[in-house]
Amino acid sequence: MNTFERFPERAMELASRVGDGIRDAVPGRAVKWVETGAALGALKSGTRVAGKFARRNPTLLVAAAAGAGLLWYAARRRARKQDGAGNAAIEGSSRRIEARRETSAARRRHARADANQTSDATPAG
Repeated sequence: MNTFERFPERAMELASRVGDGIRDAVPGRAVKWVETGAALGALKSGTRVAGKFARRNPTLLVAAAAGAGLLWYAARRRARKQDGAGNAAIEGSSRRIEARRETSAARRRHARADANQTSDATPAG
């Protein structure tokens, strides 16, 4: 193998050794601060990019919000269906009432009662 062909491998090996050495030399608390700082920096820059995108493309933002809402609603319905909440039987008792034919006298009586109720309901004017 040529020396130039091994150069990238050696560079990567050296970089990993340096990184391990720094990580071992710096106390654990400092590494956490560095990681937290990096996370905050990424969050800040991501927020800035998202804000610019939202200002330039408000319709896409609204469409994305609507899509997220629809997905949430569909997931909620599916979860309810899997739980069996929609298929549960209603507990109670029932009694069958047989229909009877009304006589003509009963029909007249009901018609008079309906007419009296509607005439009582109309205001005197």
